[in-house]
Parts: sequence; structure tokens; C-alpha cells
Amino acid sequence: MKLLPKSALARTVGLLALVLLLNQLVSYLMVSNYVVKPSIEQITQLVAKQINTMFISESRLTRQQSSESLATEFYQATGIRVYTTEAALNQGLGQSTYYGYLSELMSQELGGQAEVRIAQGEQFFVWVNPPQARDYWIRVPLNNFSSGQFSPLVVYLLVIGILSVLGGVLFANWLNRPLKALEESAKRVGRGEFPPKLPERGASEIIAVTRAFNQMSRGINELENDRNLLMAGVSHDLRTPLTRIRLAAEMMPQSEDYLASGIIEDVDDMNDIIDQFIDYIRLDQQEDSSCESLNRIIEQTVDHLPDNWQKQFILKLAETPPVMLRPLSIKRVLLNLLENAERYGQQKVVIASGFDKKRRRVWFSVSDDGPGIAEKEQEKLFQPFTQGDKARGGVGSGLGLAIIKRIVDRHEGRIRMQNIEPHGLAVTIELPRRVRNQAL
Repeated sequence: MKLLPKSALARTVGLLALVLLLNQLVSYLMVSNYVVKPSIEQITQLVAKQINTMFISESRLTRQQSSESLATEFYQATGIRVYTTEAALNQGLGQSTYYGYLSELMSQELGGQAEVRIAQGEQFFVWVNPPQARDYWIRVPLNNFSSGQFSPLVVYLLVIGILSVLGGVLFANWLNRPLKALEESAKRVGRGEFPPKLPERGASEIIAVTRAFNQMSRGINELENDRNLLMAGVSHDLRTPLTRIRLAAEMMPQSEDYLASGIIEDVDDMNDIIDQFIDYIRLDQQEDSSCESLNRIIEQTVDHLPDNWQKQFILKLAETPPVMLRPLSIKRVLLNLLENAERYGQQKVVIASGFDKKRRRVWFSVSDDGPGIAEKEQEKLFQPFTQGDKARGGVGSGLGLAIIKRIVDRHEGRIRMQNIEPHGLAVTIELPRRVRNQAL
């Protein structure tokens, strides 16, 4: 709608203006219905009683007319009765409430010390002990005052509070809906995915941010495609001469087998490095997430380890709930960690798992009894082409841990590395437990 304000500031000001307008409207209705109207009714009633006393027929106010008959006429006209103190107590004076402020006002009007009490029940009465007759109490009925039983202040506060909260909720939802979509898309871009273009809607500031995000996402996607194309071309161009070198080495005379064997091993290592490059670039982009048992993935990976591995692999798996993940990617993470443990450990490798209920995160760890890694070097190992220190480094391309971290980051997980006393290294992977309809 064109009449709606565009900026977040204007919308906030509009919301405040609307809430204030509703506040004034409700205030007017509450004051008019529960303050002004009852006061006018009481004034009208008291004036009417005064007028009724004026029209008591003078012909009936003769000496022969008893005081009892006159009191009856006055009561019928005004509803006001006079009681002795004892009779007043029998009529409910003891259950009435003393009002000091009203007593002071009445004392000023009557020219002496007066006491005012109010009795509340099915009908309201005002009890007055006048200074002219201290032994008597005058009871004045307030027939229409029952409308004040309903507390206007409570209703006023409830209505204003509910309207304010409801307006705030609607405004926050209206303002934050495009921000929520922007947050989800930013998370997907951070995991290496590229969602479709976000619709540009909301306040003008949010539209500007959404437009900038769409441009950034498109630029990153183009850069990723260019990098993939470059890596595919380089890997293809390298594999052809490597294949020729391997064929040439295999055709060398038997007297030079030691040299041919070394060349073939170097070619295999180069092919493995190229494969790691491709894995790091393309990294599980085609795999969909599914709800899987982490323990089952661990057991399958351990059951299919190479036969030539020499370490003792021990499973210490606790009960874990199903979690949304990419099974092949998590297997690759686990296999890379196990390969490092096999390479640098001494005798045994422990694979453990568990579930942190408080933080709602599923975790697994791989621990070995190798030399460990200095703490200042641990963070650097997750960067591409970075190898460990002399105790645990010098082999491979330096992409193994970088691939692990990239997979964990795409799962919005966390990876921790710590040394074990007296010696060894433990790497722990934490994954958030997601509901089934949340895709990675």
C-alpha cells in the first residue's frame, strides 16, 4: 500500500501515534462512562430529592399531623431516614467504612464536627452523624452508584496494556519477517549454498540491505563457479602429463625398477593431492542432508577401515538422538581424523560420542596416544595448505583438517582440539541437533 510509511523510523513513529490515539480514545470512554456519568447521575439524584422535599404539601404540615407521618412523607420523597445510634448499628452502621476526607468536607458544610461513613453492599448508603444531633445518624441512599462497582482503572490498564503489547507484536513481526528471511539466507551462504534471490520488501532500510545481500550472494556464487571451473581445468591439464609420466615409468627397463617405483609413487601422491584439491573445492555440494544416527555412521566407518591399518580402534559410544546431517560428509570427517590418528598415534585410538541435552548438541571425538600438537599451532592447522609441526606434520597437502573444518562449518558445528595428558591428542566435533524439517 502506497499510504504506508517506507522507512523503519516512520513506521515506528506511526505505531507510537496509533497507540497514543487508541490510548486517548480508551481514556475518553473510560472517564466518560465510569467517572463523569456516575457523578452526573448522583448530582441529578440529589437535586431531585431536594426538589421532592419542596413539594410536600403545606396543607399536610399542620399541627394535627404527627411527626411520624411527616417522617414517612419525607422518606417516601427522598429515601433519607434518621436513626438513633442504636438503631443505626442494627441497620449496618457497624459494617460501614469511615472516610476522613469526606468527613472534613461535610464538617465544613454543616459548620461543625461531622462523621461520614459509606456502606457497600447490594445498595450503597452514606451515613452522616451531623453536629446538630450527635445522637442521630442520617442514612442517604445512593441508588445509582452501583455502576461504580466495576473498577475502571483495572479495565483501563488491561486494555491499554493489551493494545500496546498486541501492537508491538504485530509491528515487530511485520518489521522482522524480511530480517528473518535474510538471516536464513545468510546462513545458507555461509554453508556454501546459494539460495534464490530474496524478495525486496519491508522498510526502506531493509530493502537496501536485502538488495546489497542479493548482489553479494550473486558475486560469491559467480566467484565460486569461476574457481570450480579453474580447478577443473587445472586438474584435467595436470592429470594428462602425470598419466604419461606413469606410463613412461612403467615402460622403463627392469634394471631401473627402483627409479620407476619412486616415480610411480610420486605420481600417485600428486594424483591424491589433486583429488584433495577437488574435494576441497566441490565439497559435498551435491549431497542432501537427512536425519541419521551418528553412532551408526561411526560404526559403519570403523567397520570399513583399510586392512593395513595397525592401530587398535576402541568405540565408546553413548546414546545419541537422530540428527540432520550429510552422511558422506560426516564419514569423510571421521575418516580423515582416523587417518591422522593412525598415522601419528602409538597403539590405540578411541572414538567416543554423546549428547549434550542442555546445549542440544550431538558430539563425537577421536583421541590418539601420539605426541600431540602445541596449543599455539592448533588453530593454524585448520587453514588450507597448513601442516603441523615436526612431531605430527610433513605429510600430505595440508588440506585434510581444512576439509574437516569446512564440512563442520557447513553443518553449523564446532571443532575443538586439545592435548591429552600424559600424551595424545583429542579432536571433538559438535553438531547442532536439528528438527527434521530443517535442511542444511
